[in-house]
Amino acid sequence: MARSKPVTVSWKHEGLLFEAATAHGSVDLASALDESGNGVTPMELLAASLGGCTAMDVASILIKMRQPLEAFSVEVSGERAEEHPKRFTSLEIVYHFKGDLDERKVERAIALSEERYCSVEATLRPSLPITSGYVIER
Repeated sequence: MARSKPVTVSWKHEGLLFEAATAHGSVDLASALDESGNGVTPMELLAASLGGCTAMDVASILIKMRQPLEAFSVEVSGERAEEHPKRFTSLEIVYHFKGDLDERKVERAIALSEERYCSVEATLRPSLPITSGYVIER
């Protein structure tokens, strides 16, 4: 089993602001209680991680399929529990594509990401339902 490189989260000496540093870069984190707007919340970062992971898979697969992808984005939203720890109880992914794409290839790329390649989704899926859909703008 391979061990991941560590991520270090350090307090920035002001309120509830932190910096998360990885081997590849850093991101500022803020508590949902912090109103400064100087960072993303950990739950936003979790949703972004899911969106980023599956987006990279899907784009890579469609490019290998030689699909004319003009624009692409992924939107992730979720329902959260009312009580602490206010975890996600479900997540929804909506893929937005632009281009003259073969719908069957888009569906196949999404399925491959969701079922085989996206490690973030594979980590989250046992704990909560994740649904998805897509829109193709031509």
